[in-house]
Amino acid sequence: MYKSLLRPLLFQFDPENVHYLTTGALRASMKLPYAKETTKNMFQVQDPRLERELFGLKFPNPVGLAAGFDKDAMLVDEMGDLGFGFVEIGTLTPKPQSGNEKPRLFRLPKDQAIINRMGFNNKGVDAAVKRLRKRKSNVIVGGNIGKNKVTPNEEALNDYIYCFKALYDVVDYFVVNVSSPNTPDLRALQDKEPLKRLLLAVQEQNAKMPKPKPLLLKIAPDLNMAQLNDIIEIAVEAKLSGIIATNTTVSRKGLKTPEQDVTEMGMGGLSGKPLRQHATQIIRHLRTFLPPEIRIIGVGGIMTADDAVEKLQAGADLVQLYTGFIYEGPDLISKINKKLLAR
Repeated sequence: MYKSLLRPLLFQFDPENVHYLTTGALRASMKLPYAKETTKNMFQVQDPRLERELFGLKFPNPVGLAAGFDKDAMLVDEMGDLGFGFVEIGTLTPKPQSGNEKPRLFRLPKDQAIINRMGFNNKGVDAAVKRLRKRKSNVIVGGNIGKNKVTPNEEALNDYIYCFKALYDVVDYFVVNVSSPNTPDLRALQDKEPLKRLLLAVQEQNAKMPKPKPLLLKIAPDLNMAQLNDIIEIAVEAKLSGIIATNTTVSRKGLKTPEQDVTEMGMGGLSGKPLRQHATQIIRHLRTFLPPEIRIIGVGGIMTADDAVEKLQAGADLVQLYTGFIYEGPDLISKINKKLLAR
């Protein structure tokens, strides 16, 4: 129904406006009598064989919502009702910020892809904390944290620590995001020495808390092999719980969308089907050289259940959806889980 009726209609309108329209409609509809029960019956797949235990957390299934879809923690309960095993909110910053100028979100239907240059638009971490304190479900929540656009890289650590402290009581794990291409100079924090300093400092703060939370790093798909090996070295030294591979790419290679159309869309990170193979290759490399205690969450181009299985076979412990969720709808979550059970 989604692909045949709803998606063709929604794709006639501006992607960002559609996002707010549909998410608002979802929140409102879930308040209707029997809506939650009906939604759960339609989309949730519950089976002990789907459970995964990582970082001391028990995930009911391995399919999560990637960061960027629910930046402000507005939909945590609703996403759990749709069948996601975990939900990653953010990227959140200390201060609210409007992000980059619009239009900043573009569909490439011929490629089953999206280009975005949102720029960490969010209402600020403190507003998200207030909403998370009121949530009703027990779905696992990850907090994806970043820095404000106006914060120079030399002071970025302060922003990450602020977000960490603010979210500590209301999320189950943390993700340090230094890999978005849409905040100026942010990816420079992926360089070896700045990244090491940042992660060690966040872990130092983590160790001061009553119970340290799992800390993960989200990496870009555009790293060269030397940079990727540096990431592996740093992950071990900083005692990370895991790596999320990967964020969006700045590459535009091999697209079916006419080059002129892509050029007119401008800068931004590309997600969706064109990223699938490369993200899987990165996962395979990470799994080969990381110690087993450092887990991997695979994300990038998961458009079918088979794509998710590919990521898991390459070495991912969990997977996340974003663009596939937009193109395929909530059925994709249950299809992946049913495929895993059938195997």
